Amino acid sequence: MTAMEVDLLDRVQERLEETLDKMTVEEANKMPHPLLKSVTWLFWHTARELDMQISDLKEEESMYKRDGWNDRFDLPLPDDTPEYKHTPEEARQVTVTDKALLSDYLEASIKLAKDYLKNLNEDTLDEIVDENWTPPVTHQARLISIIDDAVMHSGQAVYTRRLVIDE
Repeated sequence: MTAMEVDLLDRVQERLEETLDKMTVEEANKMPHPLLKSVTWLFWHTARELDMQISDLKEEESMYKRDGWNDRFDLPLPDDTPEYKHTPEEARQVTVTDKALLSDYLEASIKLAKDYLKNLNEDTLDEIVDENWTPPVTHQARLISIIDDAVMHSGQAVYTRRLVIDE
């Protein structure tokens, strides 16, 4: 199971990095429409989502807090902000002055996820990891959701870049 997921994560990273490489910091921070989040937000959210959800499966504190990424990003938002619910005003506050910060956090988050997948005991895939949903979420369903979200956001970043800069 894990070889395909690892390959998908490599593609997510490649797509996001290629997108960011084609943009200035100002372009990456720009929201192309009041309701569309910036490439910076999409990049940050993808890395954070991978970090938070894999760390949760590992029953560990996220790297965002544990390794001081929250201090490096220094965003004017609470560290426990549910970023998937960000309003346009909150999303607009997710900016960087150095694109390397985004790349470094994504690299760390992708590594965390790939290491987790490579060491995964496939016997645990049917175990329930979240009973707050109907039906309850299995370990496998959570992993698919995590990777699917990352793939979706990497595609959104490509689209957003095309809206921001005319190539």
